[in-house]
Amino acid sequence: MFHHVKDLQFNARVSRPDPRFANLLLEQFGGENGELAAAMQYFTQAFGAKVSHPDKYDMLMDIAIEEFSHLEIVGATIQMLLKGVNGELKDAAEQSEIMVAMNGKAEKESVIHAALSANPQFLIITGGGPTPRNSQGVPWCASYINSNGDLTVDLRSNLASESRAKLVYEHLMKFTDDPYIHETLSFLMTREVTHYKLFEAALNSIQPNFPPGVLAADPRFLQNTYNLSGGTVRGPWNQGEIPGMGKDFVYVENPVHQARETEGQTKLPEDFKSELKDKEKLDQQMSKAKSAEVTNAEPKGVAQWSTYKDNEK
Repeated sequence: MFHHVKDLQFNARVSRPDPRFANLLLEQFGGENGELAAAMQYFTQAFGAKVSHPDKYDMLMDIAIEEFSHLEIVGATIQMLLKGVNGELKDAAEQSEIMVAMNGKAEKESVIHAALSANPQFLIITGGGPTPRNSQGVPWCASYINSNGDLTVDLRSNLASESRAKLVYEHLMKFTDDPYIHETLSFLMTREVTHYKLFEAALNSIQPNFPPGVLAADPRFLQNTYNLSGGTVRGPWNQGEIPGMGKDFVYVENPVHQARETEGQTKLPEDFKSELKDKEKLDQQMSKAKSAEVTNAEPKGVAQWSTYKDNEK
């Protein structure tokens, strides 16, 4: 159940109209790294976590709702940046607020031109209001959402989403000198960092959380790293211990030779029978554990999403 409070989480303000920046800011309204995408991603991920991870369900819903509040902040900022530009700007009175910020008809016409040249669809289709499109006028798309049904995979997707969104806000700040907008964008950017740390903590609280899913990695192919480009640089990604796995990387200097010698890795020089048996046991253990995680949390009898008495405060 949602209840809309009309006061913004952060009081968005702008110093003056700026249709070009309003168009840029659409990227965080209806773009693939924007607030709508984040809100819908966490909202949809939450459903799959309700039974197996009710605590993470609560976290995902809380963050999803905060992202919707950020969408409102971005939309409000866009609307204020278009103040006087929306509607029939060419008929605006000389004493209108946008005219006060400018120096006459020539400047007024330049603002109209800026608004239209930035994104013609912005004013022609929507009348100037924010709409779920990005800065190029491309409609928002559900393919922006990553929701895989495995909470550890979803949380890793969220870490990447928050990182990208933070970077977009950082870039947006370079294209405006309005101190009020900088304050708003700084707030939104910082909340992305906070959400990143929340998701990171949630992921770390799920053990084991690697590899994703149920099946363990095949020990025959796990450790190899391949020299597939000239002058490959050696580093902690292809030498030394595989982080947290107690095994070392095996660097294959000549992958073509290895593929031919092993007939496409179907005839390996080492015997992995013991490791494969361990993998099979681990697969069975993880399958039972993952299944029990869900089935033990399912109520017997009629299923219902909410227990209203438990929610009373």
